[in-house]
Amino acid sequence: MLDNGIVQVNFSIPDGHVLGINYNGIADILDDHNRREDRGYWDVVWNEPGGPSIFERIAGANFTILTQDEDQIELSFSKIWDISLRGKSVALNIDKRYILRRGISGYYSYAVFERLEGWPEVEIDQIRIVYKLRSDKFCYMALSDEKQRIMPTMEDRIHGQPLAYPEAVLLTNPANPQLRGEVDDKYQYSIENEDNKVHGWISPDPPVGFWIITPSNEFRTAGPNKQDLTSHAGPIALSMFVSTHYAGKDVGINFEEGEPWKKVFGPIFVYLNSVSSQNNPRQLWENAKEQMLSEVGSWPYNFTESEDFLPSDQRGTVAGQLLVHDRYINEELMWAQSAYVGLAAPGEVGSWQRESKGYQFWTQADENGRFIIKNILPGEYNLYAWVPGFIGDYKNDTKITINPGGEVQMDVLVYEPPRHGPTLWEIGIPDRTAGEFYVPDPYPTLMNRLYSNQPTEKFRQYGLWERYADLYREQDLVYTINVSDYRKDWFYAHVTRNINNRTYEAATWKIVFELESVNIGNYTLQLALASANEADLEVRFNDASAQPAHFLTGVIGRENAIARHGIHGLYRFYSIDVASNVLQEGNNTIYLTQSRSTSPFQGVMYDYLRLEGPPEGYS
Repeated sequence: MLDNGIVQVNFSIPDGHVLGINYNGIADILDDHNRREDRGYWDVVWNEPGGPSIFERIAGANFTILTQDEDQIELSFSKIWDISLRGKSVALNIDKRYILRRGISGYYSYAVFERLEGWPEVEIDQIRIVYKLRSDKFCYMALSDEKQRIMPTMEDRIHGQPLAYPEAVLLTNPANPQLRGEVDDKYQYSIENEDNKVHGWISPDPPVGFWIITPSNEFRTAGPNKQDLTSHAGPIALSMFVSTHYAGKDVGINFEEGEPWKKVFGPIFVYLNSVSSQNNPRQLWENAKEQMLSEVGSWPYNFTESEDFLPSDQRGTVAGQLLVHDRYINEELMWAQSAYVGLAAPGEVGSWQRESKGYQFWTQADENGRFIIKNILPGEYNLYAWVPGFIGDYKNDTKITINPGGEVQMDVLVYEPPRHGPTLWEIGIPDRTAGEFYVPDPYPTLMNRLYSNQPTEKFRQYGLWERYADLYREQDLVYTINVSDYRKDWFYAHVTRNINNRTYEAATWKIVFELESVNIGNYTLQLALASANEADLEVRFNDASAQPAHFLTGVIGRENAIARHGIHGLYRFYSIDVASNVLQEGNNTIYLTQSRSTSPFQGVMYDYLRLEGPPEGYS
């Protein structure tokens, strides 16, 4: 038991699981009905190539007190891997650390993961921290100013009606009658990494808050736009470091035979707060946000014992300005307003969104495209970017070396988005999401009332994929350029059609447009996808039965954003040559067929489509 006078934390030795947390008169914050190792723990999901997935709670075998004085204590719970553990435990050395500091209402947790040369292949799909809270106390969850609500219990879920997949349950007889008739699904509470800095649960009696604060995204995988879970079924708080949610195996960590590696995950801060019983418990959320800002301002921490976690004076900085050049919009250079600019491991254009082994450091540029990225760990990186309002990805070809305390000032950078000719028409907004398209109303009997009055979060309602067949009973979607409006007439997800008895058929969408004349030379269809799940998109021009299709993606995606209430997964971009001889004067039709149709969750989400004319003869 560690006690800093505010919080008491009980650990198992040598495992390093959190057995209990005592705070403000609550004898145990965690659910003591669970087994000792099933209350507060780190876990990893892994497999050997071709083998089954293994869920492993990370249990230490060695316990050490690293530092102990009147101001701070840091504990280490470590495990060392050797070949005798192959197939039983993930091939990693793992050192879990916990820090309690004087006068701080909570504690810090981080871990150092390491592989040595010569170790076997392994694939890792998940690394996280889990806290299971007392269901008789913690019933209110807060993720943001808008996303807060009373939540159902595990008992409510057990007695509810299962829906299309195990995570989704219709609450038929919850203990709190206000929840009757609602859908509970953990994926409805996912958040993008860049926004996931503080989330947690509140106990109204006594009014106590339990919060997970993540002051930096540098150790999370796949960049700032990666989405992940915050909660689970019942009052469970998660800190996700690695996961395949909304991206699939593409963002798992795959190690080759003999490949060495080391990475620090965290620290995160487990924060507890309270107010007097006369005060509104929502004040706990406001206080948690203030604490989050304090933690972010203190990053990187200077009180950890691990030599692998570096303080600010051993890190570097990169600054510069990004401009955009698209001569068909403006002959002059344009500022890359609000561009996402980041450093990640050297790779191909856009490789950052699948990168999982290294650290990433991101910021958003100002209105003039200027950016500064601070607290970068020493190493070699490429600079990547994407600009809202423009298609494609930017990568600077110069490999950037960050030295301790070093400052790198980049030259003015210019991004030239993919462009072959003038815009003839466009559908959507190039922002890497399907959020601007038509999101239907949910079924009244399958709603989550939290999102009833949040139009920008409407896509988080359950069962929206089934609404396509309701809205397009007789024929599939037809979109007519200069007549249709993508905000009302372009369904947010290109899904299969449910015809009956769990039988589905492929849907073919049509884009109808006119050409006054057809010029000699190639036209271009710029096609950006916001997500794909077990999909095969076929594109045909003026011939619905052309074999083979004029363009096909092949089977793409394991992102499942359709079922998991998302509007994006991984970004995919295709620049499709369109020979002038497949077009005609007058009416033309583009046929978009998502040909795979064995489940309701196969499909794609479009980000943006644009038809460009040939470049010849245009300035």
